[in-house]
Amino acid sequence: MPLLRVNAVGAAPALHGAGDLDAALRAAAAALPPGAPVIVLVHGYKYAPSRAATDPHRHIFSLAPPRGCWKTLSWPRHLGFGRGRRGEGLCIAFGWEARGSIWSAWGAARDAGIALAETIARLRHYHSGPVDMVAHSLGARVCLAALRRAPAGSVGRMVLMAAAEFRGTAATAMAAPAGRTAEVLNITTRENDLFDAGIEWVLRPPERGDRTLGEGLRLANWLDIQIDAPATRRALERLGFHVPPPKRRVCHWAPYLRPGLLLFYAALLRDRDRLSLPHLRRALPASAEPRWARLRPARAGSGAGASHPQPEF
Repeated sequence: MPLLRVNAVGAAPALHGAGDLDAALRAAAAALPPGAPVIVLVHGYKYAPSRAATDPHRHIFSLAPPRGCWKTLSWPRHLGFGRGRRGEGLCIAFGWEARGSIWSAWGAARDAGIALAETIARLRHYHSGPVDMVAHSLGARVCLAALRRAPAGSVGRMVLMAAAEFRGTAATAMAAPAGRTAEVLNITTRENDLFDAGIEWVLRPPERGDRTLGEGLRLANWLDIQIDAPATRRALERLGFHVPPPKRRVCHWAPYLRPGLLLFYAALLRDRDRLSLPHLRRALPASAEPRWARLRPARAGSGAGASHPQPEF
């Protein structure tokens, strides 16, 4: 059972479809070989498992998603699941109702985080190892909300892609019992600047003047990785990961659609001895480019030679 589908129903977890969640978690844990990873996937805005058209389990969480949408890419398969290998581990695809207005989805993400923390706590009864997480956009808010409530030592590595959350909220989660031993790889890109700014303009941060995680966070167990920076791509190449340069100046989904990135995340979760946090910190650039760095060339140009950003919304 490499793939277990779980949904947040309000602030409570339930199996996708029918069945007993605890029985499914028990069976999945019993089938895990020693040392095999458990990786939770959490989607972002606009997905909702309650409708077939927006069901992430039919889309990015599927081992064989339908073709036809430019954002269709199997997260589980690219992260090493569904290949029939003994040590591939358990993938928990976690769906939640991320529809409606951004304010509605923002609140739903907090409740989904409570449901995810409960899922982790229940799994803890049958599996003593840590759970890793991979999330995009508002899914990062779900994961950080779960981190605040999860049992101590229950969370391993978190890969947060274009995280839609404020820095202060993330720092609070990292100070919680589970957060103190977790490691976060915060995947940022200047391609996401418009979305980061939109969150800051539309939603009220817990602390006045707080910024989103696109600006990074300085903690011992937290590492920001700006994937569109040339220096970062050169460093990744030296580590054995080829990531092509961005094609557009604005793209919210680049952190998982860019070729090579999901394979890099898979290695972060499956080969962490080689890709330890101290080693990554030495290998990767220590600072990021400033916000709007990718839009400035377009604004500086004029006349026929000026180029313009091509957003992908």
